Amino acid sequence: MKLFWLVFGNLWKLYVGFMFVLTSLLLYPVFLFILNLNNGKHRSFRYFVFWSRLFQFLCFYPVRNRGSKMPDSPFILIANHTSYLDIFLMFAHFPDRPFLFLGKSEILGYPILKTYFKKLNIPVDRSSRIKSAKSFLQAKKALEEGFSLIIFPEGGIPNVPAPKLAGFKDGAFRLAALMQVPIVPVALTNHYKLFSDPAEPFNPARPGISDAFVFDAVYLERDADVLLVRKECGMKIESKL
Repeated sequence: MKLFWLVFGNLWKLYVGFMFVLTSLLLYPVFLFILNLNNGKHRSFRYFVFWSRLFQFLCFYPVRNRGSKMPDSPFILIANHTSYLDIFLMFAHFPDRPFLFLGKSEILGYPILKTYFKKLNIPVDRSSRIKSAKSFLQAKKALEEGFSLIIFPEGGIPNVPAPKLAGFKDGAFRLAALMQVPIVPVALTNHYKLFSDPAEPFNPARPGISDAFVFDAVYLERDADVLLVRKECGMKIESKL
């Protein structure tokens, strides 16, 4: 039985990867066209929702949200990061809340993903303070324009056994305090079981329900203790893993 799941998991990773590449190539011209229209970013968000739902259908990943409702106004969503599914299925989990990702600039090294990410989201280059400050200003502008932001405060998929959390960085919490927008902690409870690192042949992958638990929004004062809020949010997320 273990051998069966090992073989199935690796074949499933190949299938999911193939479907992602196929749909991204087929829809790429549409994405470029939409971005050049008026209000291109908002239109592109709807496009990504469609793409995410298509991917769900093809790869048998229905989504389920539990817990609290999202705020009506812009917010900063923070979540644990254990799988490549975390990004792509977020559009299916929250299709009615236009958002952008604030993430590492390393993704710009992938040809197609570079355009998808850079045109619509906010890459963060921590190699210099000037580039980091530019990303911060872009995030501030996005919130002012009515977009919410999604940030993985671990800074990427951590090198710790899933679903254990790595330490959170301060950026999301400082931005929330400055802009006076709520933090919404979300626990992605089982993505590491549905699609683990493709480079790790012994780690699992299979179809199944993508499960997210949404916690109550956290409202920060401008002078809030960021370290304390960061710790509390981490404990909340970890409690559902």
